[in-house]
Order: sequence, then structure tokens, then C-alpha cells
Amino acid sequence: MQEPSKGPIRGLGVAIGSRRDVSTEEIVSLAQLADRLGYASVWIGESWGRDAFTLLTMVACHTSNVRLGTGIVPVYSRTPALLAQTAASLDAISHGRAILGLGTSGRIVIEQWHGEKFDRPLQRTREYIEIIRMALAGERVNYNGDFYQVQRFRMATEPVQERLPIYVASLGPRNLELTGQLADGWLPTWVDVLRLPEMTQQVVQPALAAGRSATDITVAPQVIALATDNEEEANHARNLAKAHMAYYVGGMGTYYFDLFQRYGYVEESVRVREAWAAGDRDRAAESITDEMLDNITIIGEPADCIRKVARYRQAGADMPVLALPHGATTDAMHRTLEALAPAVSA
Repeated sequence: MQEPSKGPIRGLGVAIGSRRDVSTEEIVSLAQLADRLGYASVWIGESWGRDAFTLLTMVACHTSNVRLGTGIVPVYSRTPALLAQTAASLDAISHGRAILGLGTSGRIVIEQWHGEKFDRPLQRTREYIEIIRMALAGERVNYNGDFYQVQRFRMATEPVQERLPIYVASLGPRNLELTGQLADGWLPTWVDVLRLPEMTQQVVQPALAAGRSATDITVAPQVIALATDNEEEANHARNLAKAHMAYYVGGMGTYYFDLFQRYGYVEESVRVREAWAAGDRDRAAESITDEMLDNITIIGEPADCIRKVARYRQAGADMPVLALPHGATTDAMHRTLEALAPAVSA
């Protein structure tokens, strides 16, 4: 087995979409470019497109050094035992490069798409992580939780890494506390860079209370990013980001609406929700302000984007993850990775 990583993973990550607007060939090409340019990690999530593990296995077979993370898979769609097996398999195929990114997703996704009851997500996440840890360590799992009762389960395989990293995508105060207590990394989305320091402390303080160190947890916010000298292309990327943000604030229940309220975008988020409820998607997107884009995304000229990456680092991010926008061209995504490569933006 490989030695576990000492301290947080540093550098830059890149998140690639799993929907049909990015082909499998494009995913491989982007991952290979990230590998060549020295990016620390490639992340693929899943929503209603292709599943994360199949795509990451493909990427594993076409790359050599970059770490491979699920960004994210929900804790409701697989049993802990199956997910431990799947993560260990990816780690073996990639020769010790897997990172398991977990999240609760949201009530609409879990109940309407997966047909599972979205109840007590924090307790479910805690049990999920505890069972997976036991299984990946090669222990015989006997576990009696509120959600999972597992008896005499022991995997007949093992990961390459002695401690396969588990990251949690958390934003709410109680979920941040859980992340600090149990996770190896924090993988939030839609993070306002001005709020990142205080949110990081909401992860660090529970870690210290649990006898851990602040350096036990990699801070890895996913940030929509596109670097371009073409103003038309930049405006297109901003519009894509506005539409995506409006969908989360207005169309994903109350979770992200409440988050943006906590950020201080009180009137803006209300306007987004009202427009979305009225079926006016364009007005909802237009309600996303330039201030919101500036603080929550990295879009613009390469030099400006490099400064924004540095801004996230200064705010406490160990490994900012550049999330390439849905709808961006392959060429624009390649140029973004090249313009913001670790050697350039370090």
C-alpha cells in the first residue's frame, strides 16, 4: 500500500461535467491535458448524466499522475458496502489515485429522481463514512446504525492507498461540523470567496475539538472557471454561469437559496426565486448580479482569472477546483486549463 498523504493536497483541480454536452473523447482529452500540465486532481460528478465511476475508470486508463475524484456522488444512491467496493476498485485500477467525494445532494434529486426518502441526511452521511472507512481498512464490518445494519461484511479486495481520502461537499453549519469531524477534505460548491475564511473555520474548529489537526483536511472549493481573451466568449461563459446559479438558487428547493441568503445576497436571491417560480428563467438568470459572479466564479481574461485563483488561495483554499462550465466549447476549456495551469497560477 502507498503511504497516506501527509497534510492537505495542494495545487489545482479541475471538474469536468458528465452530461452529454461533453463527449467521452473530450473528457479523456481534458483529463490528459490536466495530467500533462500538473493539475493535482480531476473530478467528475453525477446528476442525470453518466455515472462518475465509469468515467473516472476511463480517465484512469488514459492518465498517469493526476488524482481522480468523485465530485460528487450522493450518499443515497448506493449502499455503503457497494460504494466501498467501487472506490477500492477505482483506486486499484488507478494505482492509488482515487478520492471519494460524497454529498447528500438535495431533496428534489433524491426523492423525485432516485425515489428514496431524504431523511436525516447528516446522520446518514455519518454512518456512510464510518462504514466505508471500516470496509476500506479491511475490517469485518458489524455496524448497527439508525439507517444501516451491516453484519459480517468484509471486502475480498482492498484499495492501494492505506487511507483512501474521503471528501464531503458541505455548506450548512451542521454539515461543516461533520466534515471537520470525519472527512479528509472539504469540497464545497458555490462558495463566495469573501465567506470562505469563516466557513473554513466552521470545518476546522470541530476538527480540533475531535483531536484532529487543521492540516488533516484539504480545502477544495469547486469554482466555475473560464479564462479567455475573447470578450464575447467571456460574456457567454458569464451567462452560462448565471443560468446555472439561478437554477440552484431558484429551482433546487431551499438549500441554496438559504446559502445565498447567508452570504448576504438577500434581495438578489429573492428576485431569482420569484422569477424562477413564475417560469421566467431568463429573468431569474438576469437577477444574478455582477458582484455575485465576481465573488463566486472565476471568469474573464487569463490575468484576471489568475488573480482570482490567488484570491481563493489567500482565503484558505488548499486546492481550488476549476469547474468548467456546462455549454463551454472544448477549445475554450482547453485554453482555460492552459492559461491557469499550476505552473502559471502558482
